[in-house]
Amino acid sequence: MIAIVDYGMGNLRSVEKAFHNVGHHAFITNRPKDIAGAERVVLPGVGAFAAAVENLKASGMSKAVTEAVKAGKPFLGICLGFQLLFSESMEFGLTEGLGLVPGRVTGFFAPGDRTPETDALKIPHMGWNELKICSPAPLLEGFPRGGMVYFVHSFYAVPGNSAVIATTTRHGIEFCSSIWKDNMFGVQFHPEKSGALGLALLKKFGDWKV
Repeated sequence: MIAIVDYGMGNLRSVEKAFHNVGHHAFITNRPKDIAGAERVVLPGVGAFAAAVENLKASGMSKAVTEAVKAGKPFLGICLGFQLLFSESMEFGLTEGLGLVPGRVTGFFAPGDRTPETDALKIPHMGWNELKICSPAPLLEGFPRGGMVYFVHSFYAVPGNSAVIATTTRHGIEFCSSIWKDNMFGVQFHPEKSGALGLALLKKFGDWKV
């Protein structure tokens, strides 16, 4: 049973439908007790980091998510849900995250990062882009070289320990596009919008034996 965390951010139905399409039962919930009882947990989301943190805390889901990860349940963070795993975000001011992965979320192309190449690129980073695999993460087994997935984001995560980086992607700079740490896997892209490769990743998550 896969619990999809509902904290009022993003289109959760597309994630739920994608799991159903690959043969895994998933359900959307805003009740902490459902997270405690689930076998696997997914934290998706699209929107502002600070509002997401506030909603998670107000609903009690922040504690439920943290406890699920610490209990060793297979856990998947998607897009904003991936960013929330980190210590803090610089989106519209400093905001504390869940702190499950040391590191910071920052915006593309701060003054020190700007080059003629970055000046020609659009923000948000939107559309299909390539994953460069950096570690043998179980959910990426069989993922082809040059495989493309779908992104929509203006901020990216910088892990404190590069050993957790599973893939990188280039958009003016090389940024961390997914992480793997013990029972946690997090992706900046949207697997539910990434065609056959994204669906294959979700199926692997549903099958994942941590």
